[in-house]
Amino acid sequence: MRRDVRSRLLSALLPLAIAGCAEAPRSATHAPAPRAGSAVAVPGLDGAVTVTSDRLGIPAIRAASREDALRALGFVTARDRLFQLDLLRRSSGGRLAEVLGRDLLEADTRQRLYGVPQAAATILARLPGSQRAALDAYAEGVNAYLRSAEALPVEFRQLGYRPEPWRPEDSVLVVLEMFRALSATEDAERMRTVLARSLPKGVTSFLLDDTDPYTKALLGAQAPASPPLPVEELRALVAQHRKERGPSAGVLSEDAGEAPVGSNGWAVAGQRTRDGRAIVANDMHLDLGVPNIWYRAELRYGDSELAGVVLPGVPIMIVGTNRHVAWGMTNLMGDVMDLVRIETHPERADAYRTPSGWERFDVAQETIKVRGEPDATVTVRRTIWGPVAPRPLLGAPVAVRWTALDPEGVDLGLLEMDRARSVDEAADVMNAAGGPGCNVILGDRRGRIAWTVTGRMPRRRGLDGSVAASWADGRAGWDGYLPPATLPRVVDPPSGFVVNANHRMPLAEGAPALGRDYANGYRAYRITERLREARPVAEADLLAVQLDTRAEFLEFYRDLALRVLGEEAASRRPALAEARRALSAWDGRADVSSVGLPLLVRFRRALANEVFAAWLAPSRAAEPTLELDLPDIDTPLQRALGERSPDLVPAREGGWDAFVLAALERAMTSLKQAHGARPLDQLEWGAVSRVRIAHPLGASPELAARLNMPDEPLPGCVSCVRLASRTFGASERLVVSPGHEAEGILHMPGGQSGDPTSPHYRDQQRAWVDGLPLPLLSGPAARTLTLVPERP
Repeated sequence: MRRDVRSRLLSALLPLAIAGCAEAPRSATHAPAPRAGSAVAVPGLDGAVTVTSDRLGIPAIRAASREDALRALGFVTARDRLFQLDLLRRSSGGRLAEVLGRDLLEADTRQRLYGVPQAAATILARLPGSQRAALDAYAEGVNAYLRSAEALPVEFRQLGYRPEPWRPEDSVLVVLEMFRALSATEDAERMRTVLARSLPKGVTSFLLDDTDPYTKALLGAQAPASPPLPVEELRALVAQHRKERGPSAGVLSEDAGEAPVGSNGWAVAGQRTRDGRAIVANDMHLDLGVPNIWYRAELRYGDSELAGVVLPGVPIMIVGTNRHVAWGMTNLMGDVMDLVRIETHPERADAYRTPSGWERFDVAQETIKVRGEPDATVTVRRTIWGPVAPRPLLGAPVAVRWTALDPEGVDLGLLEMDRARSVDEAADVMNAAGGPGCNVILGDRRGRIAWTVTGRMPRRRGLDGSVAASWADGRAGWDGYLPPATLPRVVDPPSGFVVNANHRMPLAEGAPALGRDYANGYRAYRITERLREARPVAEADLLAVQLDTRAEFLEFYRDLALRVLGEEAASRRPALAEARRALSAWDGRADVSSVGLPLLVRFRRALANEVFAAWLAPSRAAEPTLELDLPDIDTPLQRALGERSPDLVPAREGGWDAFVLAALERAMTSLKQAHGARPLDQLEWGAVSRVRIAHPLGASPELAARLNMPDEPLPGCVSCVRLASRTFGASERLVVSPGHEAEGILHMPGGQSGDPTSPHYRDQQRAWVDGLPLPLLSGPAARTLTLVPERP
C-alpha cells in the first residue's frame, strides 16, 4: 500500500520538479539555519535549551524538562525535515491531492473513507495529560521554526504553498501512518477469504501454513504440525488448469515472497559478552527514501539521557537507549484488523443488520481539495464496527475493524521509556503502550535481556480473524483488548540471547494468537546460528551479523536446476551449459561478486508463477483481481516441487524435467533481456542488486543525480539477514549496550537533512552501503544553537 502511494507521489511531483526545481538557485533551496551561537525564542519554553550538532548534523539536546527537550526536538526536526513532516501528515490525513494534484486523489480517498483524520482527532482527545503535553510541546517547537525561518525549503516554493502550523493531531496522524505501514492487513485477509471460499480446505491450509522448516527448527517441540501435502487436491487443480489452458503467470503479487515489512532484532546477555554487558542489535526494514524515515537524535533532560532514532512528527524515541535499558523493534505481523461482512437489508440499501437489529449506515460527505481542479466529493459510510471498505469482497460490502481507528487502541505510551531502569520495567511500558504491534528486544545495564510485544491486541470472540465474517448476530466480534499482563514475555533465556526476525515466536500453551502471515524463519535461523557460534561478542561482532549475506534457503532451487542440467542436456544446448556453469559457480551468498545468484532468483520466480497460477485458477475465477501475497511462498512451493511429480505442477509435454528446464529457460531469457548478452556465468549479483533511494522530486534523470542517493550495487537479498531489494531494506542499523553508549553503533541511509545542498544530505550513505560503523552518540559540537523562552 505504501509503495503505491510512493509511486503516485513520484509521478505527481515529476512535472512540477522539471518545471521549477531544475532552475532553482542552489543558494536558495532551503531555509537558512539560525546562525551558530544565535538564540531563538520559542513559546512555551520554561528555560534555555542548548542544541549542539556534530559533524554529521546529529543534534544533542540538553534541557531541564521533557517538554522543553521535545520543543527543541520539534524545532530541529522542522529545520532539517520540514517537507517530510508535511508529506507525512498529508499522506495520513488524505490531503496530498490538495498540493500535488489528481494523481494522489485515489490515495486521499482511501484515507478519507477510512476516517483517519477523524480518528486522529478522537485519539488526541483521549490521550493522558502527560502525552498531550508532549505533543503540545513538540508542536510549539515545529511552529517556532516555521516562524523563524527566513525562507522555505525548495519543495514548498516550487509547489507554491506554505505549510500550515503544526497541530498536535498532526503527530497522531503520523503515528497512524506507521500503523498503515505495519498493520494494514486488509489485502491479506481478502486473499485468505477468497482462497477459503474457492479452494479445497486442505489446499488452503497448505498454502497458508506459516511455520516453515527453519521456524520449526527454532521452535523445537513447540512447533505446530504442518498440514499434509494435499496431493490429490493439487493434482485435480493442475489437471483442470491444463484442460482449460489457463494463464501460466500473473497471480503472484509484485512483492509475494519478497521483502516483508519487518526487521531483525536480537539481544545478547552478559553471559555471552566479554565483560557482562547486554547488547541489543536492531535493523528495521522499510521502504527507503530521501530523506530517510528516521531522524537521529540525542536528548538529555532531568535524569533522562536518550539516544537513537525518532519518527519525524512524533516525539518518541522509537528505538535506542536511555543508558539503563536499550530497545529495538521488529514488526509483530500482528492481526489487529478484521473485515466484517455486512448483511444489507434486502429492501433498503441504506440499512444493515446488527446484533441490535437493522441500523442505518452513518453517511457523510468528505470534500477533498485537488490542485488545479474542482474539489472532489467522497461519500463515506460507517457502521458500528468501522468504515465501509472502498472495495467489496466477493461482491459484498465489508467494514473495517482496525485498532488504528479506535481511540482506545492508540496512545503514545512509549514516551515512558525514558524512565525504565530494567528489562522488567521496560517490558511493562511496552506491554501497556498503544502503538503499532511490534516485537520488542530489550537489554539492561545489569546484563539482562528480554523479548516481549507492544501494541493493543484484540480479544476476539466467535472468530479467529483469519477471514472475513459476519458479526451481525453478535456471536462474533471484539471484546476490547488483551490485558497487558497477558502479553507474552521471555526474560533471561538459558541460551543467553533472544532473536526475532518477524517469524513465529514460541508462546505458552493456551496463550492467545497474536498474528499470522509470519515471515519465513530463515533470517532468524541464520542469526541464531551465528549467535550460537560467537562468544564472547562485542558490538562489532553484532554489526557483522547484521551484514550476513548467506542465502542457504536458495540452495533448494540450485539443486533442483542442476539435477536436470546433466551433461546430455547441456551438450544439446550451449545456453544450458552456460546456465549450469553459472549455478555451479554460486558461492551460497548474496555478495555483489556472487555469480549464479541472478539466474537462481529469476528461476525461483518463474517456478512460482507457473505453479501458483495452476493451483489458484479457481480463486482467480472467483475474484479476478486476486494476487497471491504470501510472505512465505517457499514453504508450499518447495514441498510440492520436492515430490518431483509432473502431476503437481503445470507440466505438459516432456514431463518433470521439461517443466523445470522450461522455467529455467524463461529465467535465462528474462535475465538476458535485462542485462544484454553478458554470459550468465559472468553476471554478478551486483549487476542486479542495486539500491535506488529516491527523493520525491528525483524521478527525472536531470534531477536524480542531485536529489537521489547513488544507484549502486548492494550486498544482500530479500531473505538474507542483510535484507536488501531495489527500494526496501535496513532503514537503520543499531547496536548498543546500555551504559556503554560510547561504543554503540548507529547508521542509516542518506543523512540527517532533507536539504540537498546540506553537507548532511548524504553523509551517512557511504557507511550504510559499505556496512561501516558510525558512532551512536553525537561527537564534538560543530554548531551550537540556543533556544530561549519567548519574552512576554
